Amino acid sequence: MALSGEQWVIAYNDHEATIVAVGGGVRSYTYRGRPVVMSYGDEELAPGWSGHVLAPWPNRTRDGRYSYDGTDYQLPVNEIETNTALHGFVAWAEWTAVDVTDTSVTLECRLPARLGYPWTLQLRTRWSVGPGGLRAAHTVSNPGTKTAPFGMGTHSYLVPGSLERIDEATLHVPAAKKLKLDKQRIPVGTGTADFDDPTVLKDLVVDDCYGDLKRGANGTAEVRLADPVSGQAVTVWMDESFGWVHIYTADGLDGDRKRGSVAIEPTTCPPNALATGEDLVELSPSEAWFGVWGIRPE
Repeated sequence: MALSGEQWVIAYNDHEATIVAVGGGVRSYTYRGRPVVMSYGDEELAPGWSGHVLAPWPNRTRDGRYSYDGTDYQLPVNEIETNTALHGFVAWAEWTAVDVTDTSVTLECRLPARLGYPWTLQLRTRWSVGPGGLRAAHTVSNPGTKTAPFGMGTHSYLVPGSLERIDEATLHVPAAKKLKLDKQRIPVGTGTADFDDPTVLKDLVVDDCYGDLKRGANGTAEVRLADPVSGQAVTVWMDESFGWVHIYTADGLDGDRKRGSVAIEPTTCPPNALATGEDLVELSPSEAWFGVWGIRPE
């Protein structure tokens, strides 16, 4: 079996995506034969959390510590260089398919309560492809007896058309603010967003979180990565359930993957939300949360 577990290929006309069990996410996505996301092989661990679902928190929790409802908790620290707890638990869990068609696959993952996070969550994601590209519909429910705090995100790396490197690509993030991050990549204030107009990336190193997203009449915010040479572009759109987006220029990846793509990560909350409570979802028993986002190649 592949390191990423069971695989499901879904297709619609010129769109084809491979969804995997480990991480419950996207291993590859092509449009008219060209890559839309950074892919990885059957026998590779997903580089840089590529394509994975991030829950019950996205991004970093300072020192892995937080308090909720008067009790202190300690999460495992898994990013040693920042001494933080990064990206939750389900990104390396094995998800199970509960419905499969030619154009969609629905995966489920039950996250059991554990030390550091004593709540049970039931997660479901329906991945589908259609005329508008790749779509992810997420549901998170609380089968327990106590209110559960959580945040969620995803971690796909987008490829800018025919460019081998992102330096000539333009990035547009329709946000009114950018968080100021310290050495642990934890927010310590806010500043002015720097990609509110399409901007050539050049040698910019980006690992930042953006909020106050500007939305269209349908309530969606759209982040666009474009290749001015070929005219190709890819847009990541997200509904109002995702109030934040994290941008990472893949400078920490190895080999040819370094600066070969841009991670555009819709998230429900900013970094360290378990500790600060900012935009943290609090699920009552038997309650469910729902959010949708997608990738649209142009």
